[in-house]
Formats: sequence, structure tokens, C-alpha cells
Amino acid sequence: MSDYLVKALAFEGQVRAYAVKTTSTVSEAQTRHQTWPTASAALGRAMSASVMLGAMLKGENKLTVKIDGGGPIGAILVDSNAKGQVRGYVTNPQTHFELNQHGKLDVARAVGTNGTLSIVKDLGLRDYFTGQTELVSGELGEDFTYYLVSSEQIPSAVGVGVLVNPDNSILAAGGFIIQLLPGTSDETISIIEQKISAMTPVSKLIENGLTPEELLTEILGVENVKFLETVPVAFKCQCSKDRFERAIISLGEKEITEIIEEDGQAQTHCHFCNATYDFSKEELESMRNQLKG
Repeated sequence: MSDYLVKALAFEGQVRAYAVKTTSTVSEAQTRHQTWPTASAALGRAMSASVMLGAMLKGENKLTVKIDGGGPIGAILVDSNAKGQVRGYVTNPQTHFELNQHGKLDVARAVGTNGTLSIVKDLGLRDYFTGQTELVSGELGEDFTYYLVSSEQIPSAVGVGVLVNPDNSILAAGGFIIQLLPGTSDETISIIEQKISAMTPVSKLIENGLTPEELLTEILGVENVKFLETVPVAFKCQCSKDRFERAIISLGEKEITEIIEEDGQAQTHCHFCNATYDFSKEELESMRNQLKG
């Protein structure tokens, strides 16, 4: 089954909810970057949360999430948009540790807790919206929860998880975001808190075959949820050889001449998808000639 996310309302409009299955999407990232298990879990959790945050946007709007906790994994960078497209990478993809005391991948140790989670939203306006909060646990679910509560003043619960096979491939990945809208009753809050505290880890539920719809009914109750929209989710990079060509042209005639004389060619690399694009001497000369007019 392809990856997708669902948007829903619950408890007669008191609650907004999102859930996503990202197993194939995180698998694509793992394959492209050859991440080791702990790095896969960190990147996969960040991508799952980010794609749900992207789904809260409209039209051509997009956002960039950066997590830098000072840990050995380095920075995590994820882009997502309103169409369910997401891409991401970690600075040190070959990062892995023994399981933590709870028998889970030690994401907090890899990410670190001495740093920040920042989100930059491109809403098609002149200025970008930027929010930033301190990391509270390095486990990422709690960190995204804290971000939404502190930076955007939306009481939220974020659950994200990734299971990794012994051969480093991705077994299951996904998550949910539950948000309380103004006027949510204490009774509704109590019901949701009890359900979340008692539920099976989200990655395990996805491994067991639960769909995003079933994830939300598990938390909110089937009788309480109204599903609004389904959005396909996929790893999608916006890079291309044309984009890198425009970037090289922007360097100017002098810089391109230096590249031709020193290297005779150029190779560009996209951090997000790990693709490389080669430019021959002839192609570089053609770019330089464009600048000459």
C-alpha cells in the first residue's frame, strides 16, 4: 500500500487530527542516504512529523524543519509541502548505537538535547514565518509537541515512530498529530490523554497493518472521527540538472572561467536526495557564453 496521510476532525469539531503512514517514504530516504538504524529512526520521525505539518499548509506553501541538538548525528534537515511531498537528510547518516534502556533505538543520544528545533514556513509572502524552540528530549515526538504548544500556541500531541529491520531496511514508519481547538471540553481532553498514554507505539501499530484512519480511530474512537481528506505521501526532491545549471550561471563569468581552467568540469551534489549532476567543459563554456551575451 502506498504511503498517505489523512486529515480529520473529531468530537464535533473540538479536535483536529492528522495521521500518516511513511514506510515507503522513509525507505526511500534510507536507501538514498544509506542511513544506519538510529539515524534512520531520527530522520524517519522528523520526516513523518514534517509531512503532517506540511499538510496543514495550502496551495504551493512549503516549510523547512531543522533539528540540531548537538549530538553525533549532526543536523537533520527536512522539506515538506501541502501536497504530501517530503525530502530530508542527516549530516552523519552512518550513526548507530545500542538500544536504550527501553529496548528502543536511542534517537535522543544520536540527536542530542542541547539545541533547537526550528521551522521556516514559505507562505508565498515577502517574509518567511520562522519559529524556534529548545529541544526537550531529543526523541522528536515530544520536541514537535513542545514546538506546536510553545511556538504556535496549539495544544497538541505528536506521536512518530520508525521500526528498522536487521538489514537496515525500514519495516514500518508513520505518526499522528492531535490538536485541541479552542473550547475543547475537559472531558474530551481527558479521553484523549488516557488513550494516548495507554496506546501501543505508533510504529508497532503500522507494522501490524493499521491504516492512518485506524490510527486515529484507535486514539479518538471510531464514533468520534470525521475524515476530511486523504493526501498521497512520497519522497520527492525538487533538484534537477537545470536548477544546478542556473546556480552555476549565477556564480558569474569569472568564477566559471576559473572552474574551466582549474578542473575542466564540474560536479554538483544534492544533499536532500544524494543525486549528483556532472557538467562537462563544453557545458560550462556554453554557460559562460550565455553570460557574455
